[in-house]
Amino acid sequence: MSVSTVPTYATTRASFHAVAEHVLAAVLHSATGRIGLRATPRGFGTPPFMVEGTDCQVRVDGIELVVKRGTSERRSLLETVGQAASLVGIEPGAPASVYPPATSVDPDRPLAIDPLAAVEIHSWFQKTSVALGRLARRHVDLEPSAAQLWPEHFDLAITMAGVNYGGSPGDADHLSPYAYVGPWDLNGLEGAFWNEPFGASRTSEQTASVDGMYEFFREGCVLTTPGSRPAVTNGARTGQCDDRAQPAQGAP
Repeated sequence: MSVSTVPTYATTRASFHAVAEHVLAAVLHSATGRIGLRATPRGFGTPPFMVEGTDCQVRVDGIELVVKRGTSERRSLLETVGQAASLVGIEPGAPASVYPPATSVDPDRPLAIDPLAAVEIHSWFQKTSVALGRLARRHVDLEPSAAQLWPEHFDLAITMAGVNYGGSPGDADHLSPYAYVGPWDLNGLEGAFWNEPFGASRTSEQTASVDGMYEFFREGCVLTTPGSRPAVTNGARTGQCDDRAQPAQGAP
């Protein structure tokens, strides 16, 4: 049974979401004016940023918070949002001037983090990161954005040719992780592929591998990108997003 089906998964996801908003996005915004986070090898965190000429990064590593400043590194188990913010050296609180926070800030409330659920969430973001990276490398002509973990939604996504591609560890409408394709313009999109009000989603079971997730993203690209509607040439589908016949060199 997937860990995402047990109650502790939802509480772990909510706890990480709160840390992303009220600690990670908060410190990044105070230093750079930006809020976009990144997937990291064992979790998620800020991209590197500068404070008074010193390289810094704050990230969740497993069930710990890691604060790196220059060559020094401090880490501590995640216990409360207040404790995490104190380790970083800030007051907790999402940058409300940028967007309405999705989670409430309660500095002293214990974070309910299950280590097994944490592994599943981090693994999901890693798989999403690899699949999005493959999509972006194979379609540089469509000018994909950098993959960012948005604190308000707590999902990892890129935008390419007016379409959002991403992966979420779950939300109020989806108890388990899912991948999604979200076109900015839904007009004219019909068929079984489109199963959500915002576009299309597939469960973690339907996208169990990187290849499976990438193929879902690729199909969404084929169905939405101008000039890439599938055509038949000698029995083969062609188009900007149909790269199955000629994979990009060096792409996994």
